[in-house]
Amino acid sequence: MGKTFFEELNNENITGVAYKNVSLKKTVLSYFANVGNATIADLCKELNLSAPKITALLADLIQDGLIKDYGKIDSTGGRKPNLYGLVPDSAFFIGVDIKQNHINIGLSDLQKNLIKVAEKLPYNLDNNKESLEALCALINDFIKDLSTPREKILGIGINLSGRINYTTGYSYSFFYFNEEPLTKILESKIGIRVFLENDSKSMAYGEFSAGVVNGEKNVLFLNLDHGIGLGILVNGQLYYGKSGYSGEFGHIPLFNNEIICHCGKKGCLETEASGWALTRMFKERLKEGSSSILTRNNVNPDDLKMEDIIAAANHDDVLAIELIAKIGENLGRGIALLINLFNPELVILGGSLAATEEYIRLPIKSAINKYSLSLVNQDTILKMSKLGERAGLIGACLLVRNRLLSLS
Repeated sequence: MGKTFFEELNNENITGVAYKNVSLKKTVLSYFANVGNATIADLCKELNLSAPKITALLADLIQDGLIKDYGKIDSTGGRKPNLYGLVPDSAFFIGVDIKQNHINIGLSDLQKNLIKVAEKLPYNLDNNKESLEALCALINDFIKDLSTPREKILGIGINLSGRINYTTGYSYSFFYFNEEPLTKILESKIGIRVFLENDSKSMAYGEFSAGVVNGEKNVLFLNLDHGIGLGILVNGQLYYGKSGYSGEFGHIPLFNNEIICHCGKKGCLETEASGWALTRMFKERLKEGSSSILTRNNVNPDDLKMEDIIAAANHDDVLAIELIAKIGENLGRGIALLINLFNPELVILGGSLAATEEYIRLPIKSAINKYSLSLVNQDTILKMSKLGERAGLIGACLLVRNRLLSLS
């Protein structure tokens, strides 16, 4: 019996006719994944291949269980053609979205449907081996509880903040204490192929593929969390830069202050416009005597977290709303700079701080109008994320699918 498509896909020594055949199968799968079900005639026209070749490729993919013949369709005279499409449960992908204090894990099928999700699993992201071991344990526990056959899980996408080189599999912000790429270390502990991605890029791709984007191709996604991340899509493709480190928006030196950023420099946008800046400002104001609903229960200001302040704002806390507006004004200055540079069709606000909705969107919009060129910003739409907490999860699953099967 010949090799299946997935065995061929993972064969690094494949060459010649066999390699070309695998590439053509990827092209067919790509069409079904991005466009939907189709007839042989549709595939011939769109892929510029002959009917006998398409028929042979479909036969192989049907034998591998990836494609299904969905039967005859109505036509305007003549012989009714057959409709072909993906078998959703023929392959699965896992996405892992790592936050500062929790992780989200999800399983998606070949047609990008989320089958199972485990959200807000307690986890502390620290740059040490214990944190890495805890991450692997959570992923393995999730896989163990699945009814899906393990051999059908083709890959795992893991989102981390900071500097990621997805082509080499190295993370330079977290877990960089081995000579081996982080992907290889994770694969050895989990037993499934791993792909690493910057969290903001993954969130941007999730929102682009299954969220608020409606045909726009040039899109900026702002990940407003403890730090500030940026995912850039140019002509519908993620922009990485030379080594994959594009989007370090939070470290633009916009402020003349003496606050040392987490990157070690002073004056970064993050020092005045991020979740950790909001938390610092809130604590300072409480110590100066300001009141808040968060202090009613004699809570120690030093114990407050960004999530507490976001919740307070959504319960009409005046201090929280005031400081989020200040953060929004500072963010708007930075976003105005991006609009002047990129002239994007769409800017999406996502991440934890986006949960405050109009409290942060309105001051951002006001600052954009104030600091960007009107001729440029009038072409840019500002929207809130549609996927919210699941943007990174969906993006991670889709990026794994794309990289394994060369879809997109």
